[in-house]
Amino acid sequence: MGNTVDMQSIRIEHDGAEPAVTSPEAMAAQAGKVFPLAERIGNGEGEAFDFKEWYAAWRQENGLGADVPFPTHLKVEGIDTFEAVIPWKQLEDAAIQFSIAGEPLVKGGPIRLYAPSGSSACLNVKSVVVLRFLQDADNLDYAAYGFKNTFSTQELLKKP
Repeated sequence: MGNTVDMQSIRIEHDGAEPAVTSPEAMAAQAGKVFPLAERIGNGEGEAFDFKEWYAAWRQENGLGADVPFPTHLKVEGIDTFEAVIPWKQLEDAAIQFSIAGEPLVKGGPIRLYAPSGSSACLNVKSVVVLRFLQDADNLDYAAYGFKNTFSTQELLKKP
């Protein structure tokens, strides 16, 4: 796959690995185990996989050994310009919803991240198109969320 992101792909950025683009289905296959979202999120609908199980499989598949540090934070970016920075420890029971009744997400897709242990419900992010793994050991508890308010000229010229 190339490095562009469309409405059904997710860009992954991690120190020590080339940026990559993947699909919700490929992520679910990497994670291995899929479960009903309702197992983690009270009235959740559809199918999900465990975020940390997926990350471990992705990390191994991309050859990231012990010399590549584990992230301290995850930054997720939604197609609607909403962003969240989530401390790694708040992702312990995080789940990624990728389908409903076996079909790709129409609303909130391509994937939706749920962080039940997050410090705010705003750390549950819909329409995720970028997963960026960050290192910030000086601010382990730092969490933030909101709509992106600065754009590059290149981003402004892109047509949806």
